[in-house]
Amino acid sequence: MWLLKLLGEIAEVQSGGTPLKSKQDYWNGDISWYSSGELNDLYTKESKAKITKKGLQESNAKLFPKGSLLIGMYDTAALKMSILDRDAAFNQAIAGVKPNDDIFDLRFILYTIHSKKLMILNQRRGVRQKNLNLQKIKNIKIPLPPLEEQKRIVTILDEAFEGIDKAILNTQKNLTNAREIFESYLNSIFTNKGDDWVEKKLGDIADFRNGLNFTKNSKGESIKIVGVKDFQNHFWIQEDELETVTIDGQLKEIDRLDKGDILFVRSNGNKELIGRSLLADELSEKTSYSGFTIRMRIREQDIYNPYVVSFLKSKLLRQQLTKSGSGISISSLNQNGLSLIKLSFPSSHKQKSIVNQLDNLREETQRLETIYKRKIEALKELKQSILQKAFTGKL
Repeated sequence: MWLLKLLGEIAEVQSGGTPLKSKQDYWNGDISWYSSGELNDLYTKESKAKITKKGLQESNAKLFPKGSLLIGMYDTAALKMSILDRDAAFNQAIAGVKPNDDIFDLRFILYTIHSKKLMILNQRRGVRQKNLNLQKIKNIKIPLPPLEEQKRIVTILDEAFEGIDKAILNTQKNLTNAREIFESYLNSIFTNKGDDWVEKKLGDIADFRNGLNFTKNSKGESIKIVGVKDFQNHFWIQEDELETVTIDGQLKEIDRLDKGDILFVRSNGNKELIGRSLLADELSEKTSYSGFTIRMRIREQDIYNPYVVSFLKSKLLRQQLTKSGSGISISSLNQNGLSLIKLSFPSSHKQKSIVNQLDNLREETQRLETIYKRKIEALKELKQSILQKAFTGKL
């Protein structure tokens, strides 16, 4: 017979606390102390921080015994879980679950919560961060069969999930390999240059112009705008995804994007994102680009612009672009840094041939990526299906 119990009825459930960071004698002790970001493995690993007995006694941190279950409650760590492999304390973003007696297997509880994950996460509240509170954790309903049946179910799930997790891992490796093959081919083209290739600085073949600045209070013409969020991993500007904004006055012809214009991310808090590039095709509406971007307009006729963007997206050039950024809190790329970047060019015919080869390989890579992503989703759904059967007595 299966009983339906609240987690708070069958276990002690408490949140933890954080000793004051300013108190040196609270830290670097011998008591393991976990934050919610350290959860997600079946069993905890060595904690990043340790506190002293004094830090434990003079804070809201709780010491829970080995074998207790830790459940994340805040933001992206909500419902991440690990079982303690040692006596340890934890912060206020974690709910510790300590069994009252031996009527249940903690692995069974962990799997039960996973089976209800979406339903529980929908109970989160908050504006900037969506969090679970301690009472919601206590109120999780747990179906409890006899202990032997719990152990039988856990054994079956362990074996099933081991196979599924291996399949997911192998598929993820295939996904990574598909991307790496494309990247490797892309880089090999621009490192194995022919004798007839000519090296040129961007500043010798193109002109640059920074993007527009505008605010919510700007009053003037409404236009389409390319912003940093529109880059992602796209090759071409996705016109149907662009926002419409209002600028001050009328858009000057010099600030209007034309077919063949290349945009760069000029400024971003993440230095790895600066220098990302996009190519403009024929645009049906009046379009410009934001102040966090730079436009490059090539003026030489024998240069095939898609070739330039392909070169700019190679790892070799991405590293140069990232290194040429400057700044501390906000990384930035300026026109001078861009103008010094060197590209190697074969004949115009060869440029087009290279782009065609890359387009074919990119298309095949994207096809494989779609297949692998679907397989990973199907495997995850299989896990969820097995969990549902396990906790409705159908396993």
